[in-house]
Amino acid sequence: MSSSLYKLEVKNREIPFIFEESNTLPIVSLKIIFRNSGANFDNKSGLANLSASLLQEGTLELGSEEFSLLLEESAINFSVGVGRETLVLNLDSITESFDRGVELLIKLLNSPNFSEEAFNRVQKRIYGQILQKKSNFDFVAKSELDREVWKGTPLEFPKVGTEESLEKIKLEDVKNFVSKHLVISKAIPVIGGDLNISQAEEILKKILSKLPEGETGNLEKYSLFEKRESKTMFKDTKQAYIYFSAPLNLDLSSEDIYKSKVAFFILGSSGFGSRLMEEVRVKRGLAYSVYAYGKVEKSYSIFGGHLQTKNENLQEAKTVVKSVIADFISNGANSEELESAKKFILGSEPLTNETLSQRVGRSSNEFYKGFEIGHSKKELKKIEKLSLEELNSFISKHKEILNLTFSIVTKEN
Repeated sequence: MSSSLYKLEVKNREIPFIFEESNTLPIVSLKIIFRNSGANFDNKSGLANLSASLLQEGTLELGSEEFSLLLEESAINFSVGVGRETLVLNLDSITESFDRGVELLIKLLNSPNFSEEAFNRVQKRIYGQILQKKSNFDFVAKSELDREVWKGTPLEFPKVGTEESLEKIKLEDVKNFVSKHLVISKAIPVIGGDLNISQAEEILKKILSKLPEGETGNLEKYSLFEKRESKTMFKDTKQAYIYFSAPLNLDLSSEDIYKSKVAFFILGSSGFGSRLMEEVRVKRGLAYSVYAYGKVEKSYSIFGGHLQTKNENLQEAKTVVKSVIADFISNGANSEELESAKKFILGSEPLTNETLSQRVGRSSNEFYKGFEIGHSKKELKKIEKLSLEELNSFISKHKEILNLTFSIVTKEN
């Protein structure tokens, strides 16, 4: 079983979509990804998130409660998610209920519950979430870090928005956002399960024909604002929360993406056995866990990480993190680390490809990022052949990750 790319004509426009037929279980899964539609496109911080939340409030005629009850009665799962670059409609159910789910989704697209009552309810709920996050020191440290390194870009603010920005959002803003972004030209449908290709095409035509054509729009690429300094906030906390980030000079067109996955797995994303975990926790007992990663998206790329430690160990932990990263750039990985990374990455492949949702999710991610379907499998073959010399040559070229900016929440002495 594997997912494949197909094309569908709607309103004289050719729409690519991902499909996989799977009769293992009597279920059908649909995801419609709207590219160039996430939080990066907020003209008021938090607008995409509020719009996604309001789209889950049912139709204007049925309201939130009755719409939810109809979904529940037929064991239909419906949700709307939002990221930095995309907004996604998700619909899943058993095969016999899926037509009912499609019917309800079409009603929602025709007449979303854009009432003042629903808007005010959702806005207050999100406002409460923002207030709660103020006592989450991980969130505080990460938000302040983003504010420093992404200054002047949409990435400066959390997807949920801020108290100030949320208050400025009006119902008309949501209506404009949805009408601009839930359009055929932005849609990447992903459908699979207990149905054939003809049935899939019929379902997609029913749904997409209800949307306006719209414009695809452009996704801007943002560069991290280098600070190479620390920002410390004092709170009544028993631990120090340390977040850090640095530029990562990679983009999705680079031939070295697969090397970065191995390099950052060794440095900090593999949990126990990673270089940072070994030096920070195992050898020195400075933290329960420490994590570092490299992330490459269409609109940005970044090296980052975080850990928690005792307040009195703050400076030592910070120094060790910087030292380990510097040593990694200078001396690279060793053969034992490379072989261990290969075994884990290659060995865990079957676990990431077991379910229908995993397979179509991977295929849609490949297509969205501009790769051909099956790109991930080709990457695995490259990882299998990767030599220590090639890996360390890649690591030594990325000295930019030494330019670390820290955001720390700790207790004042």
